[in-house]
Amino acid sequence: MAENRANPMEVLRHARTQLAELTGMDAENVSSFEQTDDGWSLEIEVLELSRVPDTMSLMASYQVDLDPQGQLTGYRRVRRYERGRADAHRQGGR
Repeated sequence: MAENRANPMEVLRHARTQLAELTGMDAENVSSFEQTDDGWSLEIEVLELSRVPDTMSLMASYQVDLDPQGQLTGYRRVRRYERGRADAHRQGGR
């Protein structure tokens, strides 16, 4: 089945596009990305609410699951935070 998998860069681009279409929010970056037995799993950071100053804007992390070909199979918001706040209790993107 490995030959049917999309390449990682295609998966990243397609995941960001699909999430933006479904939520109406632009993906700012991908903070976690891994290949799984069922396809791909990503954590994507999006801007949920723009505020002034920008450091007070409300951000969110979404877990996005895709099949081996890179088609979105599900997503869920896993956390919300202000852009300027450090997240000391979590290591890495997850």
